[in-house]
Amino acid sequence: MKKINLKSILKKTFNKKVSKKTPKKVKKIKKVEPKKIKKIVKIKVQKKNKTKQKEEKNVSLRISKQNELKPEIKKIKKQETEKKEFKPKDYVVYPKHGVGQILSINAKTIGGIDVQCYDIKFEKDKAVGLLPINKQSFLRPLATINQVNKCISILKSKPKIKRSMWSRRAQEYEQKITSGKIYELAEVVRDLNKGDDIMVDQSYSERQLFEKAYERIASEFQIILNTSSEETHKKLNKALKRNLESQTPKTEVKQIPVSESSEGGEVPAVEEETE
Repeated sequence: MKKINLKSILKKTFNKKVSKKTPKKVKKIKKVEPKKIKKIVKIKVQKKNKTKQKEEKNVSLRISKQNELKPEIKKIKKQETEKKEFKPKDYVVYPKHGVGQILSINAKTIGGIDVQCYDIKFEKDKAVGLLPINKQSFLRPLATINQVNKCISILKSKPKIKRSMWSRRAQEYEQKITSGKIYELAEVVRDLNKGDDIMVDQSYSERQLFEKAYERIASEFQIILNTSSEETHKKLNKALKRNLESQTPKTEVKQIPVSESSEGGEVPAVEEETE
């Protein structure tokens, strides 16, 4: 029998195999020169600057688009004018002054701006007015014969008087007179007409509005129909059923027979007024 050595058995059991670990490879750090470091830093700084410039450009583009939407204010040297509709010696109707005649068309500077204006003569007011051609929409030509006939039919119709307060009615009548529309002017004359009793139950303001509208429509009729003022007034009075001749009191002279006075003189004839 072989002898068993306990020491050898124990060594085999308890002795561990020691694994030899291979050492890790250590990366070798390359030595960089200082010049190269400066170049790298410059490149990084340039990249940052480029990104900032791009952002600023985008912001500026956004602002410019917003500015494009806003209208630019420019100094006006010449005023834009419409085409000339009226010529010199034409008759026109201006709402606030009535019938007028264009004398000439002149260019005038108003506040440093060249403006072409109509020179309009108003015979009733005995004045000359200036109206820019740019505002000739306020003017209108004279009415036609068909419109005159329609106005006469309006004058012959029954008046339409509202029961509202006179202050409100007076404002409405004034607006119709200054509107420049010939049909509304005829309505005012019709509604304020009192016929034969023109002085009865009519206030001063009411009579004043009636005369204003009456004279305006009469002046326009006179030019359109080419008649005298007396004939136009007769035509209007006939349509309105106004007999003004019957209102004026007639004076009749009655002669009293001559009688001898106590002194032998004669008594003169006396005039008596009869209604």
